[in-house]
Amino acid sequence: MTDKRIAALDVTRAVALVGVVILNYHGFLNGSDDGVNRSFGERLFDPFQGPLSTRFAATFVMVAGIGITLLTNRSRLSGDREAIRESRWRLVRRGLLLYSFGFFLEWIWPGTILFYYGALFMVGALLFTLRLRWIALVGAISALIGAGVAWFSYEHTRTGHDVSWLDPKMTSPRNLLLRTFIGYTHPLFPWLAFLCVGIMLGRLLPFAGQLRLRLGALGAALLASTYALSHFGLKLAESGSTVGTRPVRSFADRGVATDRWQVLLSTRPFDRGLLYTVGTIGSSLIAFCVISAITERFPTAWPTRLLQHAGQMTLTLYACHAIAFNVVVHWMHLAGSTGLDTALILSLTFWVFAIAIGAWWHRFLGMGPLERIYRSFGG
Repeated sequence: MTDKRIAALDVTRAVALVGVVILNYHGFLNGSDDGVNRSFGERLFDPFQGPLSTRFAATFVMVAGIGITLLTNRSRLSGDREAIRESRWRLVRRGLLLYSFGFFLEWIWPGTILFYYGALFMVGALLFTLRLRWIALVGAISALIGAGVAWFSYEHTRTGHDVSWLDPKMTSPRNLLLRTFIGYTHPLFPWLAFLCVGIMLGRLLPFAGQLRLRLGALGAALLASTYALSHFGLKLAESGSTVGTRPVRSFADRGVATDRWQVLLSTRPFDRGLLYTVGTIGSSLIAFCVISAITERFPTAWPTRLLQHAGQMTLTLYACHAIAFNVVVHWMHLAGSTGLDTALILSLTFWVFAIAIGAWWHRFLGMGPLERIYRSFGG
């Protein structure tokens, strides 16, 4: 792996984690508000329905896919079965550690991505040797299954059936699998699609300038087209006077038809529709292309170096942001549910300390404490 590629991954991880911290702090402090008088900032940073919701986390997952490719490239290209087997077990060990750590972190930080992050690494151990077309197919299937589960949930809820079993508490092996693959915050269906895009993207590194422009343009096209399809499709559904090709017989029919289109054309993250998945892939592509270009253009600038150091300690910083929130909010009661401004101030304060400590730690101690445990166990 070249220094430029590593630096781009580290900086992208750090930027993505900045966004994750802001949205997490806002979500835990203030929740989601559907009020019509919300400010632009409140709508933008809405942790459950806003345009930035889960996009930072998805970029984080895509970067994990890139990292999987860079980590396993040598063994994959060599064709050595023993080397490939070792790479698989390394990913499985790392994934199992994150999966287990995330399981326990869930007690103090509900909805943590680490639990799913570990599961994605274990699945990635099975994918990295596949050809691009098969990896793309796996990603597409995961997106389709995610959308299918959302449709199944809507239809059964509409007809009065209980679908709470789709998102159970982790009280049994069955429930653990359901939550891992289809339930809660970051299930493998459809989040595996973001990992697959990252694995494929990793095989294109290092980017030439022209390729980066094409990928960025592709990302912009995907993002814009999904929002356009959602907006104009819903407008047509709401204004239409037919359901399919038959006349509407009642307002109830029209309401059901409109609700169905809202499920199919949704770009909201927790609806997990196809437009959400495709649009989020687009935004993640844009983010990585822009950040990697800036990183390569200014490799020695102090913001780049500080973010790179933070990106090398994202596991430690992620755990620290959960602990810091609980200490400040729940134990010391120094902050409360007073709006977006409180969440932004709390996030900024955390990152000032995190970046300073990250730079100091990197200079004198090297690898972060949790990263050291992670590498010792996972290889």
